[in-house]
Amino acid sequence: MVYEAAGRGVLVTGASRGIGRAIATAFAASGDRVAVHYSSRRAEAEQTLAGMAGTGHVLIGGDIGSAVGAAAVVDAAIEALGTVRVLVNNAAVNLPHPLPETSYEDWQRIWEETVRVNLLGTANVSYGVARHMIEHGIAGRIVNIGSRGAFRGEPDHPAYGATKAAVHALGQSLAASLAPHGIAVASVAPGFVATERVADRVTDEVRAQSPFGRVAAPEEIASAVHYLASPGAAWTSGAVLDINGASYLH
Repeated sequence: MVYEAAGRGVLVTGASRGIGRAIATAFAASGDRVAVHYSSRRAEAEQTLAGMAGTGHVLIGGDIGSAVGAAAVVDAAIEALGTVRVLVNNAAVNLPHPLPETSYEDWQRIWEETVRVNLLGTANVSYGVARHMIEHGIAGRIVNIGSRGAFRGEPDHPAYGATKAAVHALGQSLAASLAPHGIAVASVAPGFVATERVADRVTDEVRAQSPFGRVAAPEEIASAVHYLASPGAAWTSGAVLDINGASYLH
């Protein structure tokens, strides 16, 4: 097996802003080379890249919600970085669709898109990167970004909550499957995080959900992801780490 503590090739999906940007920035700060993936927000992904320390980073565009697109993103990251030793599955969509107020047509459309990106995209990118790790004898790391909503429920975003629960389960299945190859897989389950995507939903009521009286900063999620991707974190494989400021305990 090949172990490397720094200078690794890291693929972060959905890294154009928010949590993904913070994660990419954290890996770059520790000397890793990062493939910054984006779907449609190229300008914001370029801002992520411009703010990262070090060299050797690359932008990769693509739709991981299609099987062909997911494979192309993995191939591009491997070609640019040489090897991918860490994968962070962060890309996701989160569209509101409360059942009492959503038409059946919109219900179908949103569920299909959410499953396609959040679950199938994560599964397909993980497949490509894991096969690459196995073929090259890399003791790699895969970290999935799940959600508190997988446990607490998402009444206005049920497809998001359901797919994040599935991502947690996928991570645990892959942890057991890939351990014989030296590959560790773990997930994080953040609560509310102060990102652009949910800025309009962070109210005093939401802040009060945590006894700290606030929501998380993206950098706090990135710190946990960086640890789970470290060589010393192999024994956390299969874990789902709650990062919600004690706002939901189970």
